[in-house]
Amino acid sequence: MASALLRVLATVRGRNEWTNTMTTHLVGGISSAGRALPPMDGKPFVARRSQGAYIWDDRQRQYIDTALGFGATVIGHANPLVVKAVTAALRNGPMPAFAHDGEEEAASVLTAATQHLSRAIFTNTGSEAVHLACRLARAATGRSYIAKMAAGYDGWYDDVTLGQAGSADAAMLTNARPVHERTTLLRFNDFDDVDQLFAENSGIAAVILEPMLANAGCIPAAPGYLAHVEATARRHGALVILDEVLMGFRTRFGLTGHSMEVEADLATVGKAIGSGVAVAAVVGRPDLMALAEEGTVNRAGTYSGNPVATAAVTATFQVLRDLDYAALLARGERLRHGINSAFASYGRAVSTSGEGSVFTIWFADSPPSNYAETLDRANAVMTLKLHEALRRRGLLIMPFAFGRLYLSNAHTDDVIDEMIGIFEDAARDMAA
Repeated sequence: MASALLRVLATVRGRNEWTNTMTTHLVGGISSAGRALPPMDGKPFVARRSQGAYIWDDRQRQYIDTALGFGATVIGHANPLVVKAVTAALRNGPMPAFAHDGEEEAASVLTAATQHLSRAIFTNTGSEAVHLACRLARAATGRSYIAKMAAGYDGWYDDVTLGQAGSADAAMLTNARPVHERTTLLRFNDFDDVDQLFAENSGIAAVILEPMLANAGCIPAAPGYLAHVEATARRHGALVILDEVLMGFRTRFGLTGHSMEVEADLATVGKAIGSGVAVAAVVGRPDLMALAEEGTVNRAGTYSGNPVATAAVTATFQVLRDLDYAALLARGERLRHGINSAFASYGRAVSTSGEGSVFTIWFADSPPSNYAETLDRANAVMTLKLHEALRRRGLLIMPFAFGRLYLSNAHTDDVIDEMIGIFEDAARDMAA
C-alpha cells in the first residue's frame, strides 16, 4: 500500500503544475486548486461560458461537460428559470443586510424535502456548513472530537482537512489512529473500526457521514455500514452529521442518506441546491438548531442567505421537484455500461464505481470497495491519457485518478449516445 500511496501523492503534487502561466496577478491562474487542468498543445484551458450539458473555452470550442462545477448543478448549466430568478434578485438589490422574505421561502422549500431535519441555516459554502454543523454538535454534547471518514472530503477548513484523499493520514498505515487537534478518523466500510473508535475515545461529539466517498473515487457505502455507524454513535451519546454537500438531491429529491437507513441529527447540503450559485445550508432537528437561534452557537456571515443565493435555491427546487431522477440515473448507468463495453472491445478492462449521476472510471477489472483498494487501482497515467483523448474529441472529464464524471438532467439520451461514441473512439486510439 505504501508504494500505491506514493503514486497517488505524486499525482496530487503533479496537479500543482497544471496552472495557467499566462496570468500575471492571479496565483496559478485559479483561486481553487481543484480547477487545474493540464495544458494541451501548450495552451491552458480557459472556460468562457457554459449552458445545459456544455462548456465552451476561450476559443469558442464546445465540450460536453462532466465536471458540472464539481457537481454544483443537477439541472444543467445556466438553467433559464434559475438565471431569471437570480437576475431579478440582483436588480432588486443583492445585499440588503437585513432579513428578507427570500430566506424563509428558500428554507421552506429545502426543509420540505429533508424530513425531520426541519430547520435550516444558510451559509455560502459547503465548508462553512460543515463547520457550523460541527459547532452545533460540540455545543449540544459538550464534547470536542469530530470523527470523519479517512479519505473523505468535508471541506477545506483546518478542523476537517485531516485525512483527505491522497494524504498519508488517509491510508492509516500505522496502528495509531490519526488525530489532529479536535478531529479523528475512521475507516470507511470497516465495521469493526467503528467499535474500536468509540472504545478509544469517549469525547466524540459527532461522526460525519458521506453516503459515498466521492473524492476518493466514488466508493459506495457497504450495505448496512452507515446504519451501523449511526447506531454505534447513538449508543455512545454522539450525534450524526450527514455531509450531503455533494450527494444531496443528486440521486433523489431529498437526502441520499435517508434512502440508506440513516436518520442523522444534522445534515449539510450545497451544490445541487443552488445550481451553480454559491449557497449551502445546515438542516437539523429543531432542538439542535435552537442552539443557534438562542445564541448559544454563533452563526454569522455577511453573505449567508443573501437574496441572490436564496432566489437560486427557490428556483432550483421548482425544477428538482419535477425532475425524473429514475431517468437521469438510468442514462448514467447506460453510459457506464457503454464505457465498459468500449474498452472491453479493445481488450482493456475498465470498471466504474458510484451512481448513475456521479461515478469514477477505473482501469481495473473491478471497482474498489474501500480506500486501500482505490490506492491499488488508481492509474494516474491512464486517466490522464483518457482525459486528453476525450478532450480532443469535445468531451471534458477530470484528469486525475480519483476524478468523477457528473451528469445532469441536461445530459439527454442524445448527449449520452454522443458520449458513448466518443469513448469508443478514445478506447480505439488508446489501444493503438
